[in-house]
Amino acid sequence: MAETKIIILDFDGTLGDTASVIIKTMHETIREMGLPTRTDAECAAMIGLRLVEIPPVLFPECNIDVDLYADTYRRLFDVHNKDGAVKLYPHVIETLKALKARGLTLTIASSRGQTSLSQFVKNLGLTEIITYILGAGDVENGKPHPEAIFKTLDKYGFTPDQAIMVGDTIFDIQMGINAGTKTCGVTYGNGSRESLSPADWLIDDFSELLALACPVTEG
Repeated sequence: MAETKIIILDFDGTLGDTASVIIKTMHETIREMGLPTRTDAECAAMIGLRLVEIPPVLFPECNIDVDLYADTYRRLFDVHNKDGAVKLYPHVIETLKALKARGLTLTIASSRGQTSLSQFVKNLGLTEIITYILGAGDVENGKPHPEAIFKTLDKYGFTPDQAIMVGDTIFDIQMGINAGTKTCGVTYGNGSRESLSPADWLIDDFSELLALACPVTEG
């Protein structure tokens, strides 16, 4: 197995605990647009898709203006996204710093829009750690299409076998598989352990990523 040089990270449910804000915003978007109600679990299952991709999946029986849905969601999300509403998961910051100290390149590939994604990176103290950020508008094809991974690897000159894709949903894992990278599912986010089973590794705490990316060799 090739030595890991780069780790490509999802944001929502992997680095940042955004689920409660996202689900609350989705419910309010649904109510404002007069759409059929959905459960928390049904809303959570949409995390990882781009906003314009959600309506056809969540409401296959409805003909919805996807741009209106996305605009409504963004407006309401800004209302709920107060300072301190979103925090990093335990051990994220110290693990990222340790990985960076060992020479790994750390990037983000997210289905979130670039504006809010960049703001989260800044507010959560990740600016000096994360060197490249791709949001929903930076690629033509969303997850699980591998475009975001290929774009990241091309920027740094790495090959897929030198990369680990880390995420909390099957969309993240399938994107990594489609790109030919190693894959790591985090079980504390929005995806179930069962849904993440295609990943090469599953971790229950972000700190476990350090040993996977930088294994200690004997001798």
